[in-house]
Amino acid sequence: MGKKELIVSAIKNGTVIDHIAADKLFQVIKILNLDIYSNQILFGTNLNSKKLGRKAIIKIQDKYFERSEINKIAIVSPYATLITIKDYDVIEKFDLTLPTSFEGIVKCFNPKCITNNEDVLQKFKVLDTSSIKLRCHYCQKITKEETLNFL
Repeated sequence: MGKKELIVSAIKNGTVIDHIAADKLFQVIKILNLDIYSNQILFGTNLNSKKLGRKAIIKIQDKYFERSEINKIAIVSPYATLITIKDYDVIEKFDLTLPTSFEGIVKCFNPKCITNNEDVLQKFKVLDTSSIKLRCHYCQKITKEETLNFL
């Protein structure tokens, strides 16, 4: 068996987001505000993947994610894997799953929805994970992947 080579350097402490759909890399960076994060961030895209064909990976030094951030990643790239690193060792590794419902992550695309006109927490039920369809708790309109707008 051949030697495995790291294409994107290891980090000492932090989080690795692996198996991101290659075309979703920059969207993940944007929704997590990594474009303004001051610690070291390493990423690679269009890497070979048995799971996806082509994938992206992000390694963030000294950053650990909250549940709401993890849910954002799952909405954009539901087959991603989150890996927690401490002293270069893997402490935790799990595949992301899209929750059945969530709050305060996505804006309803309906301009007449109460959440867009009053101070009301956005709530959605996930109807379809393969093509991302979310139903607003208040107006019942369906937000699709192409109309997603993160808060």
